[in-house]
Amino acid sequence: MKRFAVSFLGHFPQLSSYHHHLGSPPNCSPMFLNRFLSQTLLCSSSTDTRPFPDYSPKKPTIRDSEFAHQITSTIKLRRFEPLPRILKPYESKFQSNHLIWVLMKIKNDYGLVLDFFEWACLRRDPTLEVRSIVVQIAVASKDLKMARWLILDFWRKPNLDVSLSFTHFVEQLLYTYKDWGSDPNVFDVFFQVLVEVEMLDEAMKFFDKILNYGVVISVDSWNLYLSRLPDSLHGCWKAMKVFIELPQVGVCWNTASYNILIHLFCQLGKIKDAHLLLLQMEFRGCIPDVVSYSTIINGYCHIGELQKVLRLIREMQIKQLNPNPCTYNSIIHLLCKMGKVVEAERILREMINEGIYPDFVVFSTLIDGLCKRGNLSAAYMLFHEMQRWRIMPDLLTYTSLICGFCQIGNMIEADKIFHEMCGRGLEPDEVTCTALIDGYCKVGKMKDAFLLHNQMVQVGLVPNVVTYTALADGLCKSGELDTANELLHEMCGKGLQLNIITYNAMVNGLCKAGNIVEATKLMEDMEVVGLNPDTFTYTTLMDAYCKAGDMSKAQELLQRMLDRGLQPTIVTFNVLMNGFCMFGMLEESERLLKWMLDKGIMPNAITYNSLMKQYCIRNNMCATTAVYKGMCAQGVLPDSNTYNILIKGHSKARNMKEAWFLHKEMVGKGFSLTPSSYNAMIKGYLKRKKFLEASELFDEMRRQGLIVDKEIYDLFLDIKL
Repeated sequence: MKRFAVSFLGHFPQLSSYHHHLGSPPNCSPMFLNRFLSQTLLCSSSTDTRPFPDYSPKKPTIRDSEFAHQITSTIKLRRFEPLPRILKPYESKFQSNHLIWVLMKIKNDYGLVLDFFEWACLRRDPTLEVRSIVVQIAVASKDLKMARWLILDFWRKPNLDVSLSFTHFVEQLLYTYKDWGSDPNVFDVFFQVLVEVEMLDEAMKFFDKILNYGVVISVDSWNLYLSRLPDSLHGCWKAMKVFIELPQVGVCWNTASYNILIHLFCQLGKIKDAHLLLLQMEFRGCIPDVVSYSTIINGYCHIGELQKVLRLIREMQIKQLNPNPCTYNSIIHLLCKMGKVVEAERILREMINEGIYPDFVVFSTLIDGLCKRGNLSAAYMLFHEMQRWRIMPDLLTYTSLICGFCQIGNMIEADKIFHEMCGRGLEPDEVTCTALIDGYCKVGKMKDAFLLHNQMVQVGLVPNVVTYTALADGLCKSGELDTANELLHEMCGKGLQLNIITYNAMVNGLCKAGNIVEATKLMEDMEVVGLNPDTFTYTTLMDAYCKAGDMSKAQELLQRMLDRGLQPTIVTFNVLMNGFCMFGMLEESERLLKWMLDKGIMPNAITYNSLMKQYCIRNNMCATTAVYKGMCAQGVLPDSNTYNILIKGHSKARNMKEAWFLHKEMVGKGFSLTPSSYNAMIKGYLKRKKFLEASELFDEMRRQGLIVDKEIYDLFLDIKL
C-alpha cells in the first residue's frame, strides 16, 4: 500500500503536501445527514419483557397415544429401512396431530425428525404449527440452512394471503419457541427470510413483535435488511431511521453496517454525507476498512473529484489499508475520463505489481482512454496484453479501437479490427458501423461508406443522425453538395432532426468548396429552425473568410460571436492569426496577440508559429527571436513545427550556431527535422563553407530516406569537382 500511495501521489505533486486532519472532510456541509443526527430518537421501548407462551398441544386419546407410540417404535427400531415401506400400515389412519405427537417423542433425534417430516409432507401439507416445530428443532440442531429453507418454502406458496399468513406464522413461531428449541437464532433466520423475499415491512413488524419478548435481531440480520432497502431517497431516510434508533434497543452496528449506509449514500450521489459517516465511524467504535474507503473513492471518482480521491488514498496509506480491485478500477476510470491516460496506465502497472489482477473493465477503460488521446500503438499493445490475461475483448473494446484508428485515418487497421471482431462472432451495432462510416468519409472513401450504410440497413440496424451527419460531411468535403442535400432530405423524411453537428458539417463542406455565400445562408437557416450557431460554426466561417483574404468579414464574425455571448476557443484566435500572417498583416497579428494576453487568453504553439513563420519569410530574425522568447516566457512549450520554422529561418539567415543549437535541442525532445529543414541547414552550412557539417547532415538525411533537393546535389558535385 505504501508503494501504491507514494507512487500514485507522486504523479500529482501539487497534492503531496496535504496534511488534512482525519477528523473532518474538506468543504463538507452534508445537510442530509446532519438533519438526521439532530433528530430526537423515536424509539422508546419498555424495559418490561413478556414471557414466551407455554406450549400446550391437543392431548391425545388413549387410542391416539397408542397409535403414535406404535409409529415411534417402528421408525426407531427400523430406522435404516425406507419409511414409506415400514409406515405403509399406518398411512390410512395418520393425521396431522399424530405428526406432532410423534415429533414430541423423537425431537432429540434430528435426522429421524427430518425423515419423518419428509414422509408426512408427501401425504399432506404440514400445518404452520408443524412447520414451526421443525424449524425450531432445525435451529436447535444448528442446521440453519434447513430452517431457512422450511420458512422460504412456505412463502413461495402461490395465492398466499400475506398479511394473514404472516400473523399466523409469527404466532406459531412464538408459541412453539419455549418447548421446541429455545434458540433465539430462529428469529434471526425468520427475519432474514422475510428480507430475502422483499417483505421488508413485515420484517420490521416482526422485529417490533419479538422486541416485546426481549429478543433483539442480530446486527448481521439488520445489515441484510439495510442492504435490501431501495436506492432511493425514501430508502435512505428509512435506513437512517433504523440506524439511529436501533442502538437504543441493543443493536451494535459494525463496519459492514456503516459500509452499507455509505454505499447507499454514494448511490444517491450524496458523497459528502457518505464521507461524514466514514469520519464518524471511528468515534462510534468502528474502524473503516478498505471497502469503506473504496466506496467513497468510487463516489468521488464518479463526480470527478480527483483531489478528494488523492486525500482518501493518503488516509488509506496512513492506516495501512491496501487498495482492492474496486479502488484501482475507480481511479483508472477517473484518470481516463480526465484525459490523464499516462497516469492511468502507471496505476495499472502498480496494480499488477501489487498482485491484483486487472479485470475486463480496467482494460477496456484504458484502451478507450488511449484511443481517445490518439495513442493507438499503446492501446493496441494493451489490447493484446488483455488477451494474454485470458480476458476476451467485447464489442465496446473493439469499437474503441475502431473509433481510434478511424479518427487518425488509418482505415487499413480499422478494417482489420472490424473483420477480426466479426470473425469472433461479435455483431457490430449502430455505434461501430457509424464510427467506420465516419472513418471512410474522413479519408474520402465514400463508396465504402455507403456500402457499409446499406449493409447496416440490410441487417436491421437503423442509421441515426450521427451516421447521416458523417455521410453528409464526407460528401461535402468531396464537393458533392447536391448529394449531401438529398441525403439530409432523406434523413428528415425518416423523422430524424438535423442537429447543430449536422449543420456544422454542411457549413464546413460549403466553406471547403469555396462557397462562402451558401455557407453564410445556411448559418442563417439554422437560426430560423431554432438552432443557434455555436463557436465551431463561427470559427469555420471565419477560417473561410481568412483564406479568401476578407479579414474585415472575419473580424465582423468574431465581434458578432462575442456579442452573442459565445466564448471563442484558441482555434478561433489561431484562425485569425493565420489569416493576418498569411496576408502580411503583421501589425494586426501583434495587436491580436497582445489583446489575447491582456484578456488572459493563453496562446498556444500554433498561435506563435504563425507569427514566427511570417517574420522568418521576411528575414526578420530579430523579431522572430523576440516572439520565441515571449512564447517561452508565457510557459508555452515549442512543438516540432516551432523548431522547424526557427531552424529554417536561422539557416536562411546563415545563423548556423543558432540553427545547430535548436537542432540539438529538438532532437533531445524527441522531435525530428522535416526534409525542408534538412535542406535549409545543409544550404546554410555550405554557404558558410562548413562542408563537414553539411556532409554529415546530408548522409543523415539519406539514411532516413528523405528527399534531398537537386540544388544540394549539384552543390556537393561542385565541391567534389
